[in-house]
Amino acid sequence: MRQLALLLCLMTACIAGHAAEPAHLDERSLVLDGVTHRYQVFVPAGWTAKRHWAVVLFLHGSGERGDDNRAQLSQGLPPWLVEHRDFPAVVVIPQAPQGARWNGAVEKMALQALEDSIKAWHGDRRRLYLTGLSMGGYGSWQIAVDRPGLFAAAAIICGGIRHPNDNADLYLRGIPAGIDDPYTWVATHIGNLPVWIFHGALDDVVPPRESRQMAAALKARHADVRYTEFATLNHGSWQAAYATDGLWPWLFAHRLPAR
Repeated sequence: MRQLALLLCLMTACIAGHAAEPAHLDERSLVLDGVTHRYQVFVPAGWTAKRHWAVVLFLHGSGERGDDNRAQLSQGLPPWLVEHRDFPAVVVIPQAPQGARWNGAVEKMALQALEDSIKAWHGDRRRLYLTGLSMGGYGSWQIAVDRPGLFAAAAIICGGIRHPNDNADLYLRGIPAGIDDPYTWVATHIGNLPVWIFHGALDDVVPPRESRQMAAALKARHADVRYTEFATLNHGSWQAAYATDGLWPWLFAHRLPAR
């Protein structure tokens, strides 16, 4: 709660084009198919319209769903930003409605929030990055499959492809029926996306085999993939993941080729 309060204190009105902005959160909204969705954008310190910026799309887990435009700030990357206000990228933080997953209309909403933020905050389309945890990890794989070539790199935490035993509706959509190896199918369909995968070895919510098999499938294709498994952690591995030495330099070192 302290971290959430600190994040909320960062919220200020922001005028696009204003030079030397302090780090802050900007509360925004979009209308999609007649429905209004609110979301947050972390604007880095020193933001200016005189240059283009890296943009990160963050997808939260199931516990942060709702319509308050606050709960998605409580876990994962947003609290990490409280302690790292010098983070050099714009971060788009949408919120999925209660009962929803990061697919279909909600996936479309997240991508629209990303697109609107790229335009508003002078985003660099060669430096777009994807990250998510738990349900948002599933959502990250979903978007990676649905939009190959959009992101320069991804960091996916305790996500998966097949559903956990107690969440029958949490799985990656679009895999053809009868596929014997969905992990290889996903590895083939995300294109050349570099991925750093994280998971807790003791995870009893999303089995670590989900990430292990995705990492193995990507390695078999000689993809740019890293896999970190935390031996002593259960499902809540995102704090350790986002604090991993080298994660952000590795992520931001990747850029899409010029078009």
